[in-house]
Amino acid sequence: MITDARWLVTGAGGMLGSDLCEQLRRRGADLRSYDRSTLDVTDPSHVAQLVRDVDVVVNCAAWTAVDDAETRESEAFALNAVAPQLLARAARLAGARMVQVSTDYVFAGDGERPYPESAPVAPRSAYGRTKAAGEWAVRAEAPDHLVVRTAWLYGAHGQCFPKTMARLAAERDELTVVADQMGQPTWTADLADLILRLVEADAVPGTYHGTASGAVSWHGFTQEIVRSLGKDPAMVAPTTSEAFQRPAPRPAYSVLGHDALLAAGVEPIGSWAERWTVAAPQVLA
Repeated sequence: MITDARWLVTGAGGMLGSDLCEQLRRRGADLRSYDRSTLDVTDPSHVAQLVRDVDVVVNCAAWTAVDDAETRESEAFALNAVAPQLLARAARLAGARMVQVSTDYVFAGDGERPYPESAPVAPRSAYGRTKAAGEWAVRAEAPDHLVVRTAWLYGAHGQCFPKTMARLAAERDELTVVADQMGQPTWTADLADLILRLVEADAVPGTYHGTASGAVSWHGFTQEIVRSLGKDPAMVAPTTSEAFQRPAPRPAYSVLGHDALLAAGVEPIGSWAERWTVAAPQVLA
């Protein structure tokens, strides 16, 4: 299916888009990749012109500046809701499958068990609201859709939490990191692979969670990052979210369940800790 299909990837210059395009090229896929300089995803005519004669559209383009979205919600809405709607409409007209990458921020983040795919959305931030609107638009416009929610992404092709912590660890003797936010650190290379496996499996249209398995706090993840650098994890001290007030509220609990993947016969991404061990040399290179 991968090599037989014609793929279109937006946001190809980003952290996830770069990994997805690399994997598609490695497999010999017919790929059309666009970044913000080559495709304005908010321009209906431009989208309609380029999304033709393709079989799969994967939208990796998004407004991801979570705090800035609080004061620039209309701009975030254009990228996170209007653009997915335009892409999904064009995909439907082209007879293509639409894959929309979404986020844990569509949930309130106050749960105690992994959020199932069917859990009601209740975003607490502008970013979360715009991404939830994007999910709704894709479902409305493209019956043949896959909405893939993810969280805590890191990768080799952009700025991310592990790179920031590695830089700070080289500059300081102690790091202070929040220990009361739980999530699933997820390598973009693994998410790209999961998206390809979902399409290859011809998974039924619907919502899936593309995160690593297990759960850890930012503090615990930072300890593993520091360990990967050959430093003592004890240099990472825990603190609370109250000590790091940000314009946009952060979910306290961002753990997502994977029942829909299992039902589709698609293996979820492995343990976050095991996958970090594999990813670290590339991400921290």
